[in-house]
Amino acid sequence: MSTARREAVRETTADDVADWWSTDISDIEPGVIRLRGYPIEDLIGGAGLVRTIWMMVRGELPTNEQASLLEKALVAAVDHGPQAPSIAAARMAATCGVGLQGAMSTGVGMLGDVHGGAGQQCMQLLVAIEAASESSDIVGAVGASLSEFRRTGRHVPGFGHRFHPRDPRRDPLLHAVADQAARGLVSGRYLAVAEELERQLAARCSRPVPLNIDGATAVVYSELGFPPELGRGLFVLSRSVGILAHSWEESQSGRRIKGPIPPPLLPTYRGHPEREVPRR
Repeated sequence: MSTARREAVRETTADDVADWWSTDISDIEPGVIRLRGYPIEDLIGGAGLVRTIWMMVRGELPTNEQASLLEKALVAAVDHGPQAPSIAAARMAATCGVGLQGAMSTGVGMLGDVHGGAGQQCMQLLVAIEAASESSDIVGAVGASLSEFRRTGRHVPGFGHRFHPRDPRRDPLLHAVADQAARGLVSGRYLAVAEELERQLAARCSRPVPLNIDGATAVVYSELGFPPELGRGLFVLSRSVGILAHSWEESQSGRRIKGPIPPPLLPTYRGHPEREVPRR
């Protein structure tokens, strides 16, 4: 080791080591656990999981109304069956000997920009339109945004569903937001933007294009003040419950190496017909 390197090591203090992972979240000492300053004993006895989730990512405990709205959104996105790629992947992994944690991580790892990311994208859209509406109005800001989507051929995130003509999770979530907006507990601005998007999309299309689970939870999380990145994180947290349940169920089935299609079916082969390897 060089002299300069040796001197640098000597100058590293215990405080430098302790500050390497400095955090405002957890305060851990022998016999003591405090999260955001709250003793874990008190959180166990009085906070509940949803309020603790809010506190961990936001810094303070929520009001009862905020916790109630957050819980509704978390419950709504828990599961959508084995046809969802994240659930299907987790179930396949569960039959491959990777253990429950491997099956869950496989499913969670499937939640990307296309499958699992529409909620964050819809939140970004709602934020952008809400900001633009301050210099014009919501109707005009929504119209301009939809015209840009049409010009670029992009899909409007958070609207329409492959299975549901009207997503059954939409109404309970939006009604809950509307109720809190009427009582002045949330602004209602993001709800108004979403409903205007829905109205103008229906006017431009041959059939209604209502909000789906991604759009409905985007409204909830936006009204509650979560940034879009945390909106995706909350969706992953919620869907992890379904992934856990499906992973466990499949692991108990006794099946081994369960593939994406049932045997003896095989994927369609569209490549070159059989041919010989040239002699060397």
